[in-house]
Amino acid sequence: MSTVKAAVLTAYEKPLEMREYPELTAAGPGEAVVRVDIAGICGTDVHLWLGQLPVPLPVVLGHETVGRIEVLGEGLNKDWRGNDLRVGDRVAWASSLVCGECYYCRVKRQPTRCVARKAYGISYCADHEPHLRGGYAEQIHLRAGTAIFRIPEHVSSDAVVGAGCGLATAIHGVERCGVEWGDTVIVQGTGPVGLGAIAVAKQAGATKLLAIGGPPHRLELARHFGADETIDVGAMTSVEERRKLALEFTGGFGADVVIECVGYPDAVNEGIELPRDGGKFLVLGQYANAGNIAFNPHTITRKQLTLQGSWGFEPRHVDRALRMLEIPKWHDLFAGEITARYKLAEANDALDTVRNWRAGKTVLIP
Repeated sequence: MSTVKAAVLTAYEKPLEMREYPELTAAGPGEAVVRVDIAGICGTDVHLWLGQLPVPLPVVLGHETVGRIEVLGEGLNKDWRGNDLRVGDRVAWASSLVCGECYYCRVKRQPTRCVARKAYGISYCADHEPHLRGGYAEQIHLRAGTAIFRIPEHVSSDAVVGAGCGLATAIHGVERCGVEWGDTVIVQGTGPVGLGAIAVAKQAGATKLLAIGGPPHRLELARHFGADETIDVGAMTSVEERRKLALEFTGGFGADVVIECVGYPDAVNEGIELPRDGGKFLVLGQYANAGNIAFNPHTITRKQLTLQGSWGFEPRHVDRALRMLEIPKWHDLFAGEITARYKLAEANDALDTVRNWRAGKTVLIP
């Protein structure tokens, strides 16, 4: 029997293991088998490796993936948009599936909080067939009901994975908190989610935008994506000094919208002081349990703040992200974000590169 390789998380904070699984040659009704072309290394993967989210081990990581269809199951002949699907088509897909029937899906219309939600590269134990349910592999098996998108020829795989889940996450977050034409926006964090938030805020009409993050090569990217000014947290380590500069940037009042995209709790303590009175604070980066914070709730009352959280994204946000990548400016910026490419066998080096912010977007090429 032929086999395919996968990089597997078997224990937290331990090197990924290269394992072999039976090659996938068949798919059930509504299912698909995809040959992986390129898989992104997301910051969430680092949090998973650190054990900050409960996941079933062992697990094939990877939820930002582009590949070509090798097998189409019976009845699967259209993508999410209604386009024809054929073997050989280049596709991406929403990383999670929901039940559509539970309290959150049907009654409260909060499908990202579906009680049965499962995500590729996160929720599936690799010991269970069909084993390959993550992008750090040569093949991936897609369940029936997956929102698959045939990628237009003029949209590169680099752009899709360069944007990764960060762009769709940012679209969902900005949709929930709202950015209006003429708003002043502060984005905390210049990783993929932060860059996505900068792009979406600018597209939504933000006219002044400050990015707080680092290291310097990420701040340079932030400026290309639309940040008018940047603050390097490595060079300016004082929270008070950063706050002083942020307030100066906003005319002394604070931002209309502050978007936290860092993923570390201290950023929330810092960010909650940066909106203007009556402004909005969106906590977008705390996807994993990285610890608690402590701030004075009087700040919320005194400033009359609106606090908003946003979790994941829906297929319609993936659709909007792909449409945004059809705009040449955003296509080229997100494609150019990829600065480090590794072979599948080098997955540990790739994960370490992301963990230590040594590159832009980092990807695996199986």
